[in-house]
Amino acid sequence: MSTAIYTHRSCLEHDPGPGHPESPARLAAVLEALEDPRFSALIRIEAPKASREQLARVHLRELIDSVLDEPVEDGWRRLDPDTVMSPASAEAALRAAGAVCAAVDATITGTHRRAFCAVRPPGHHATHDTAMGFCLFNSVAVGAAHALAVHGLARVAIVDFDVHHGNGTQDIFWSDPRVMYASSHQWPLYPGTGARSETGAGNIVNAPLRPGAGSNEFRAACEEIVLPALETFAPELVLISAGFDAHRLDPLANLQFDADDYAWITARLVELAGRHAQGRVVSSLEGGYSLTALRESVAAHVAALDS
Repeated sequence: MSTAIYTHRSCLEHDPGPGHPESPARLAAVLEALEDPRFSALIRIEAPKASREQLARVHLRELIDSVLDEPVEDGWRRLDPDTVMSPASAEAALRAAGAVCAAVDATITGTHRRAFCAVRPPGHHATHDTAMGFCLFNSVAVGAAHALAVHGLARVAIVDFDVHHGNGTQDIFWSDPRVMYASSHQWPLYPGTGARSETGAGNIVNAPLRPGAGSNEFRAACEEIVLPALETFAPELVLISAGFDAHRLDPLANLQFDADDYAWITARLVELAGRHAQGRVVSSLEGGYSLTALRESVAAHVAALDS
């Protein structure tokens, strides 16, 4: 049982247009990093498409139909000022959500221990009814709901270390105590959510970080807020919204992490999953807009996942 990498070529074909930060080059950089010889033993799996039934566990039918069925004319379709679809975007979003569901299936049935979904578009800003913040469907939320509905899990944790708060994931599971959503993120920053006071049904844990915060502040927030909450929750599956835009090189935010921070938190989550979740961890790519930082951070993250 090794770690698996789920991806699909359509995720490279989703193109929000010239100059958009969420570009195909992001995933190309990730896949390049995963060609390192130290990852040669990892299982490579083509991501399937998510079904409408899987998507409908967390998204309104109107959103699903809008993303999948409305035509993309003249090359692009703008959903909001930041969120743009091209002709390949609908399939890419289906493959991204399908990757997480397939990885959940495989880790729960014991096919492999852990998985990293090298997919795009990202997902954690997509709410129950709205595509936003570069995100069409909330892939990690779809995977969590799949674990609950299909595998009968009682406790699923989602840990989000993207620099932006995952408002969509929080929105979807706000009243569902079966899912713990724990996020570290820069505050204030887009989308404006993620205060410590936002606690849902006691299942939402936010650890906002001031602009300029680095390794010490991040690790302290994890040790004092995030990890103790996860220990108490004792998840049967750990999902990671793996955004790497808190890295000091990232152009869209102001935190000062480095690749070692991602290796550290990943190792801590793997240890926690070993105690509570039979080692089951599924991670999916979210943000990260410096290609150099993406290569370094994804390599550190996946190496820790596979340890």
